[in-house]
Amino acid sequence: MKIGLFGIGLEAYWEQFPYLKPSLEGYLTTVEYKIKSIHDNVINVGLVDNVDKAFAAGHTFRQQEVDIIFLYVTTYALSSTVLPVVQRTKVPVIILNLSPEAAINYASFNNMSDRTAMTGEWLSYCSACPVPEIANVFKRAGISFHQVTGMLHDDEQCWQEVYAWVEAANVAYTLAYNRMGCMGHYYSGMLDIYTDLTKIYAHFGGHIELIEVEELAVLRKQIPQQAIDDRVEFFHQVFDVQADCSLQELQRAAKTSLALDLLVKQYQLGSMAYYYMGTGNIDNEETISSIILGNSLLTANHIPVAGEYEIKNAIAMKIMDSFAAGGSFTEYYAMDFIDDVVLMGHDGPGHIAIAEGKTKVRPLKVYHGKVGNGLSVEMSVKHGPVTLLSVVESSDGKMFLLVAEGESVPGAILEIGNTNSRYKFSCGARKFVNNWNSYGPAHHCAVGVGHISHKIQKLGQLLNLEVVIVC
Repeated sequence: MKIGLFGIGLEAYWEQFPYLKPSLEGYLTTVEYKIKSIHDNVINVGLVDNVDKAFAAGHTFRQQEVDIIFLYVTTYALSSTVLPVVQRTKVPVIILNLSPEAAINYASFNNMSDRTAMTGEWLSYCSACPVPEIANVFKRAGISFHQVTGMLHDDEQCWQEVYAWVEAANVAYTLAYNRMGCMGHYYSGMLDIYTDLTKIYAHFGGHIELIEVEELAVLRKQIPQQAIDDRVEFFHQVFDVQADCSLQELQRAAKTSLALDLLVKQYQLGSMAYYYMGTGNIDNEETISSIILGNSLLTANHIPVAGEYEIKNAIAMKIMDSFAAGGSFTEYYAMDFIDDVVLMGHDGPGHIAIAEGKTKVRPLKVYHGKVGNGLSVEMSVKHGPVTLLSVVESSDGKMFLLVAEGESVPGAILEIGNTNSRYKFSCGARKFVNNWNSYGPAHHCAVGVGHISHKIQKLGQLLNLEVVIVC
């Protein structure tokens, strides 16, 4: 992901106020340094102060294929020197209206004996002046822009907002180049999860590979025994493998896990959705019934895997993971009206990197509603703040992001060999459930650690998607 950065000024000022331009260039260097502290791929074209430089800067940004532009307003500048920089680049613009200090030192300023020098000093604080003009022109020209207003120094709120824009832009970039594998088919009759793949492309970009289960089954036959033994040993390091898990089942899961790694490499996958009912093909059923541990490892390693062919939720999981929040596959389990919590989880893979403690591996004699039996994972999401995210398809065919913030809290869970957590919401369990359901999401969603709704809001603005925050 590439970030474009430029500052603006008025060329006529430099001869009139010799100390002004060096000061503003120093401020721009500070902005570049701060942005590079979290994302070092910054294309800084410097201070743009006339039309020729504006066209040259716009050309550079197009050549470099920047994904977002930060416009640092240092002092007054003509909008005619701003528009050409961004007009042909066609990427979102963040206007940084940053004052060099919290306030002008009025007493010191008014004691200056040289009124020309006074004007030059004033102009170095004049960042707010041209922002209405720029906003007016951007609106009329159809340029997408957002604003951050604050201080260059000692303003944590301001810079956290800037960094959130950088993170959101990076997630948008990740989605644009993400390759999702869709293996198998939809869970028959689960109508809420069905979706139009072309709309997925239209809203999020990326690429989708339709993969046959047989492909994974064939790869599975190529795995050598030593690699299987090594993966079993790795399972014991990563998971809390329960004593009733047989070596045969662990080896079966290890074989499939290694085959999944090969499949991911073959298609360069960044996420996956899968489901397979089975019709008696032993190789396929052996593969799918031993897939949970391998998919949990992939999910923990930034390749989120959604069960039940939940493509929309695989995107939600990828978004959460790209924000470094995790993104585990989940749905309502039950409600606890005594403790005012909602129990949520799912069978199949979990995001073990955001688990509370070590994830348990348990054998299941039956996968409810699915083919076969084998090993499964049991975990709760880390106790503390969490965010839920659902990619929702509305009746008019558009998609939007549905978000809620809550807390993962300790307490009794169902020890059934599935992911399972207790979530408390500021609006209460009843109101949360009613509000969330009222927007018509699919019954799955992604859960991640931390409260990141403000970042998801910015991602929605960059993707031109509505973001609804329930609580």
